[in-house]
Amino acid sequence: MAGYFAILLVILTLTSGLIWLLDALVLAPKRRERLVLAQSGAGTQLPAETSDTLLKEPAVVETAKSIFPVIAAITLFRSFLYEPFQIPSGSMMPTLLVGDFILVEKFSYDVKDPVWRTTLYHNKLPEHGDVAVFKYPEQPTVDFIKRIVGLPGDRIIYRDKQLYIEKACTEGQTSGCGTLERVALTHIPDNQFFQGRFQQRRYHEALGENGHHILVTPAAPERPGQYHQQPGTAIDEFVVPAGHYFAIGDNRDNSRDSRFWGFVPADNLVGKAVFIWMSFEFSEDPDSWLPGWVPVGVRFERLGKIE
Repeated sequence: MAGYFAILLVILTLTSGLIWLLDALVLAPKRRERLVLAQSGAGTQLPAETSDTLLKEPAVVETAKSIFPVIAAITLFRSFLYEPFQIPSGSMMPTLLVGDFILVEKFSYDVKDPVWRTTLYHNKLPEHGDVAVFKYPEQPTVDFIKRIVGLPGDRIIYRDKQLYIEKACTEGQTSGCGTLERVALTHIPDNQFFQGRFQQRRYHEALGENGHHILVTPAAPERPGQYHQQPGTAIDEFVVPAGHYFAIGDNRDNSRDSRFWGFVPADNLVGKAVFIWMSFEFSEDPDSWLPGWVPVGVRFERLGKIE
């Protein structure tokens, strides 16, 4: 839906801009010409009311000129700077909850045009631990949000609910790469999260600059039989191809991610999730008279930077 909205904004911007330009170059001069002819025929200065009528812009031109600056500003802002998204599922809990409204920084990675998604400017590359929005490889009209855990050339193993990474060495790099390492987990006592009737455990995962929190459901079985099968690797092992990334959800046992459908092409990246600007709480009571989409509260404590 976000992709269709972006296209709609571009169409509205171009249409209103072209109408404004057409009026400035063609229609407005013709209106002034008619006024001059009318004054010549009358042999005197026409009343102000008559002049205003002859010079009056058509309603479509007036509307286009009023909305063009606003629509153009919105299009530029959400196409190249920041785009708002709403979190629709719990796959990124506890980092992001259903009802969180986030800002995605579009220029964190390559800057792309909003319609054909052609790269206009090469910027920074994703890093380990980034929370990224991208076009779902199996259905590019859908936006997904996951955490980047594997960069091009990395070897990833997810086994017994534990993440292992062998980081690829860049040119001239001699340390911090080339060795398979277990990503450290620290248990954080927390009894507020459940997957169905199963209690979940909260951990701090030491990946990226500051690390982040994840959820693991001990009672939920792993599903390696459903994992994406990459030729030449073990069933729970993945080697990230060049120009691709490996992304998984923080709610490890309740996320459909790269473990199941493969890798994220760099061209699919939309931007980096950087800020929660609003967070609504919804009723989980099935007997509530309120519709499920009506907020029952605001979680102000959640507003802020995304780790």
